[in-house]
Amino acid sequence: MFDVGGRGDKSFNDAAYAGLERAQQELGITFTTLETGEGSDREAQMRQLAAGGSQLVFGVGFLFSDDIYGLAQEFPDVKFACVDYTVKEGQTLPPNLVALEFKEHEGSFLVGALAALLTKTGKVGFVGGMEIPLIKKFEAGYRAGALAANPKVEVLVKYAGTTGTAFKDPTKGKELGLAEYNQGADIIFHASGSTGLGVFEAAREKGLLAIGVDADQQAEAPGFILTSMVKHVETSVFDSIKELKEGRWQGGIREFGLKEDGVGWVYDQQNKALIPGAVKAKVDALKAEIVAGRIVVPVQ
Repeated sequence: MFDVGGRGDKSFNDAAYAGLERAQQELGITFTTLETGEGSDREAQMRQLAAGGSQLVFGVGFLFSDDIYGLAQEFPDVKFACVDYTVKEGQTLPPNLVALEFKEHEGSFLVGALAALLTKTGKVGFVGGMEIPLIKKFEAGYRAGALAANPKVEVLVKYAGTTGTAFKDPTKGKELGLAEYNQGADIIFHASGSTGLGVFEAAREKGLLAIGVDADQQAEAPGFILTSMVKHVETSVFDSIKELKEGRWQGGIREFGLKEDGVGWVYDQQNKALIPGAVKAKVDALKAEIVAGRIVVPVQ
């Protein structure tokens, strides 16, 4: 089941779908997908999948956390996986539920450092979707990385809202992006689902740079995307299916960080002209420090 924004977001949900497609090609699975709207149909639709003979049911997004926790207890013979599951304090997960979590702050640290090393104005921006702890992780990592690379850099921050619609409002994204560019930012990182497509529009309009999120978003605004902080949701989905098929499936919390190749940033033929070798070397050195545990990236 896909989160708010659904398929076609060129980001989080599409990355999860890529993992399903890979499992279909390599492991021969069959799958059904559903999309949720705002409101109370989320639990009912997920129940439909659990009761309909699925061996493994994915909820793609933190908004599924409460519903999937309840359904996992109600359907002990069905396996459940939730991307970005929010574990509540003191909560014990049922054995048939795996929480797939990412160290977004670690990947965000690297693109923050990159932005700070390349800014010409001394100001960089961040546009978040819904103002929640998960997106605050992106902001915290980005800010820490920017300041680690350039202690004098200024980080501008704006959020699109406090409900799920904050992840699917490109008009709002463009408004926030233009506001930050007009305040002097010349590079903006977004963590806002399809709202970020509006940030890209703002970058194009101002002739400045933006940083994509979750998947490689270069194709959304060629020439205006500096890089993307990629979150390998597809890997977590594929690995969960493979483990089930091979009888190795385990419930609990799985974390994917820089060390596990769960997060990273894009550097390839499309964007290497924007990133001098010396700058890439500095970012790579910071990554090595994080993987070695010598830099601990804050989550808030």
